[in-house]
Amino acid sequence: MRRNAPAANDGHDQLDAVTLGQFLAALPAGVSVVNDAGNGPVPLRWVEPSELEDPTPYLLDGEFILTAGLPFRGGDGSSGAGFEEYVRRLVAAGVAALGFGLEPYFDAVPDLLVAACREQGLTLVEVPASIPFAALGLEFYRLLESGNAQVFRQLADTNRHLMRAVLSARPEHELLAALVQRVPAWAVLFGADGRVRARAGAAVGIPQLQPLLKRLLAGSGPRVETETFDSAGSALVFGHPLRSTRDATLGGLVLGTNKSLTPAQNNVVSSVVGLLELLVRQRTSGSLAPSQLATALLLHPESLSGNSSRELENLHGLLAQSVSGTRPGPLRVVQGVRAETTVAAAADGPVRELLQWRRLFDTKMVELTDYGFAAVTRLKVDDSLLAEVEQLGWRLVVGEPAVLQNLAEAYRRVTALRPRVAASGKSVREEELTWSVTGLLGNDAGALLAARLLAPILELDPERRASQLRVLRSWLAAHGSWDATAKDLGLHRNSVRRQINGVAELLDLDLGQVQARAELWIALQYVDLPAGSGQKPQER
Repeated sequence: MRRNAPAANDGHDQLDAVTLGQFLAALPAGVSVVNDAGNGPVPLRWVEPSELEDPTPYLLDGEFILTAGLPFRGGDGSSGAGFEEYVRRLVAAGVAALGFGLEPYFDAVPDLLVAACREQGLTLVEVPASIPFAALGLEFYRLLESGNAQVFRQLADTNRHLMRAVLSARPEHELLAALVQRVPAWAVLFGADGRVRARAGAAVGIPQLQPLLKRLLAGSGPRVETETFDSAGSALVFGHPLRSTRDATLGGLVLGTNKSLTPAQNNVVSSVVGLLELLVRQRTSGSLAPSQLATALLLHPESLSGNSSRELENLHGLLAQSVSGTRPGPLRVVQGVRAETTVAAAADGPVRELLQWRRLFDTKMVELTDYGFAAVTRLKVDDSLLAEVEQLGWRLVVGEPAVLQNLAEAYRRVTALRPRVAASGKSVREEELTWSVTGLLGNDAGALLAARLLAPILELDPERRASQLRVLRSWLAAHGSWDATAKDLGLHRNSVRRQINGVAELLDLDLGQVQARAELWIALQYVDLPAGSGQKPQER
């Protein structure tokens, strides 16, 4: 490290360093390199003008120094020793390059300065009088900002890629694959038991990693364990612990690379470590309420009967936590049905879909099914939430409020309504329905029933169709009484009998059966008599 180099953890690392070579290539054509020390890849920290005889106490490692030659005016500055001592101090301070400005003191770069720079390996640049030092500083700042903006764009794209990976069907494998695409390294993910859970890239043998892994899993607190190997791509090996919120080590991520990572690459590694920690916490030490609730119901199904008030109270509390609540309260069963235009399953697997419904309904109680999904939520599923779900191409059956003991029955009622939603393509709220056959059947399904069951009558000419429907409706309303129907229509009972027998023959139904009469009565609720059909059917 150079004399004035800052500590490695001082926080001044740039996201994207501008190298000396990049800076020189971007300078105006009048600027020329008098001596190239071969340090073009060296990163520049700053461009700094100074006319001090010894500016080094005020410099940081990696600066580009600009001078108009004032330090070489008078004294030892005009001797070879003066030039050599000046350059020696700059090299010792880690200066990347020296820019010498022509005029007002010198018309050309002094030969003694050129010789000293060549002898001691310092890049020397000639700056003509027409180019002010400020222009060089502005060009460096522009390059620095442009580089950082590019890095920020790359980081944003990387973060989007990482989020897609974490929502995939195999999030750990996809995260490691995304990591090695953007960082020149191999990666191995270990569980708390020391077994490999995922890997990406050509890693060294797992036995070789055991000493590092042992230190990684046995330690505590934020840390990075390091190791070196002679294998290709493993000159530097880093071990990052995956920690719980209480500092328990839940696993570890081991990376191997040939060289130190840039700040931007370290940022990607930190993001992956954070996402892996979230995944392992969710898997091992996340919300425990759903698993406790499921275990209790599987092992003690009789607890729902309410024989033990203490057990039942405990189950209510676990259920409240599972639906993101703080105390027990009414819940709703919701079923989602895919619309015809909705893709049958998410392209990235079921995880994204599951997390989507958990987020929207603020609950961990979600089940993916062959028809869509079912969820238990404490939300009322208001119009805004319903609209958001429908915009995604789904239709909902929203159950009435229910308590724990009645959730199974609530689920059965919602399930009974699902075919109506599938047929109509419209969402349904159970509490808004009329609980009758026609109310549950709905207009669309009812119209379909009427069209099929009454088709032979509906195909008749309008006058005869209206007559037949009116007789059938009156007869069914009178429970098959010939006299009551005749009185209602003003017809002779024999005429009513002939017309009903004709309807039965036309529909090919036995109207003596209760089921046939019931189905016809329901179908008639969805058939409107045409205007002007109020006249009495003609005698036959």
